[in-house]
Amino acid sequence: MKYTNEVFQRLSRGQFISANSIDAETRAIYNDIEEYQQEYEDYFAKIDFQLCGGDGFFYFSRREAKVIVENKLQSLFSWIDYLDFLKTYDTSFDAGTQFRLAQMEVSLSTNIELKEKLGRLFQDRQSNRDKLEALALTLVNMGFAELVNETDGTYQVTSAFHYIEQIILCINIDEEVKDEIPQ
Repeated sequence: MKYTNEVFQRLSRGQFISANSIDAETRAIYNDIEEYQQEYEDYFAKIDFQLCGGDGFFYFSRREAKVIVENKLQSLFSWIDYLDFLKTYDTSFDAGTQFRLAQMEVSLSTNIELKEKLGRLFQDRQSNRDKLEALALTLVNMGFAELVNETDGTYQVTSAFHYIEQIILCINIDEEVKDEIPQ
């Protein structure tokens, strides 16, 4: 357990620590958490943080009031649109996928549906390039992607991407269940 400070600094800001990060230090931290997971969980539980793990990533969770949870759910609605766009761009878009904004721009010129979906994102941005950059920045800031090559603008999706996919899948399942309940 040699990374308690680094773990807290990253996870307390809502970031993720992913196994497939391109950053060697992040991978070392991930491996240390994996090796000493129970010790880390006990350590952070003392300050009311719950260390949670997913498929190749770790994050913090806290018990929160219903109002706060509802506000967070409201903020997830934009992620439904982001995922819809990304999966329309590439149905296999997942952890480990590498993408470039230039490639996405080319796809926009041949895929009308993709262009329409992008048009609904980041409506404060005018150009497609600005919207794609905003999406990439959002993915990076959340820890769902990392910039691999600054020269050609290549990004790689991290394992933490599974987190948002799982959350959105839960929302979709709830809607399906609601539709099946007789009135």
